Amino acid sequence: MTSPDPSTGPGPSVGTETSAGPGGSATALRVVLIDDENLIRSALATMLDLEADIEVVAQASSAAEGVRTVAEHTPDVAVVDLQLPDGDGLEICAAITQHSPATRCMILTSHARPGYLKRALEQGIGGFLPKTTSAEQLAAAVRQVAAGRRAIDPELAAETISSGDSPLTPRESDVLEFAADGASIDQIARRAHLAEGTVRNYLSNAQAKLQASNRHEAVAIARRHGWI
Repeated sequence: MTSPDPSTGPGPSVGTETSAGPGGSATALRVVLIDDENLIRSALATMLDLEADIEVVAQASSAAEGVRTVAEHTPDVAVVDLQLPDGDGLEICAAITQHSPATRCMILTSHARPGYLKRALEQGIGGFLPKTTSAEQLAAAVRQVAAGRRAIDPELAAETISSGDSPLTPRESDVLEFAADGASIDQIARRAHLAEGTVRNYLSNAQAKLQASNRHEAVAIARRHGWI
């Protein structure tokens, strides 16, 4: 289910593909999906197209393609993955706002952390949900966002309120999270779609900010505070 926006108080809570579900109509909410995981994106499209009042009009698998697709179709809502190989979901939403001001954005991610939610709220993004969200909850969130209301995962909202402000940037949090299982620099670089030198810089910055002697201690500190 969704919860009120923690910052503003209570509120109702490959290649471009086109599809028109059985519920598609002239009055249906028009949605574009942007996610590089083809199976997940296709499943989301199938689930949303089952709703009588929602129509997935297009899909995109990259940031650049997603912005172009939204500009072409001007949907009511863009459902955007947080991390794509060629861009950050929050940056994509900012670009979408410039190219299609009437389109409202929501983030659907497997990297649901307080730092990202805070950035999303600061940007005015309407929704922020984990990919564990049910089809029913996702459809309800699309309707809320289209209506100008917030749709925020309640557990993440509570975690965000209690976690305090993280000194880490979202990307520093990312590399720490990817380092949590003892991954090597090259493994982290592949997971985060970053150069190895960039990963080293992020890890070094994170360790310095957290006053940790190594990456493992930095991970422990960040987890204790709920920052990763």
